[in-house]
Amino acid sequence: MNVRFQAENPADAVEAAFFRIQREQMADVPILNHTLSVEAVDFQRWQGHWLGVVVTPWCMSLLLLPGSGQGWVATGDNKRRFVRFPAGDFAFLGSREPELGEYQSCPLFSPMDRFATQHEASLTARASLEALLTAPGQAAKPAAETLRDEPSLSRRRFLALG
Repeated sequence: MNVRFQAENPADAVEAAFFRIQREQMADVPILNHTLSVEAVDFQRWQGHWLGVVVTPWCMSLLLLPGSGQGWVATGDNKRRFVRFPAGDFAFLGSREPELGEYQSCPLFSPMDRFATQHEASLTARASLEALLTAPGQAAKPAAETLRDEPSLSRRRFLALG
């Protein structure tokens, strides 16, 4: 399987791919939350690869994209693998899009009707990523871009929402 490694932050490519998916495949799907838009949230290096969250009008998912050949486990389309994070093991499903090549996703929310604003969805995405990267019993490190005027979700509240 030919894997495309992302040397640069893939946030722009993620947004391009999911905007295209929205336009070509999701335009008439009734579960869309029309107050939301596609957004790549807080993509960062994790164990040599790229980890972040994509917010869309139909779902919110963790995405893992290959940053290098070292340590990348290719799954193939619609094949599942478990990835260990500080918060535990999470199931990721293999996918492929022209803008991204191979990537793996772990769904967080779908449908997105519980989110009233893009800001609320973005904050939830950041809190989800923080919770994923924090071992149980440890205090989460503040996200670099968390807005101070908005309360962030605690891990307990986040898990209760799902």
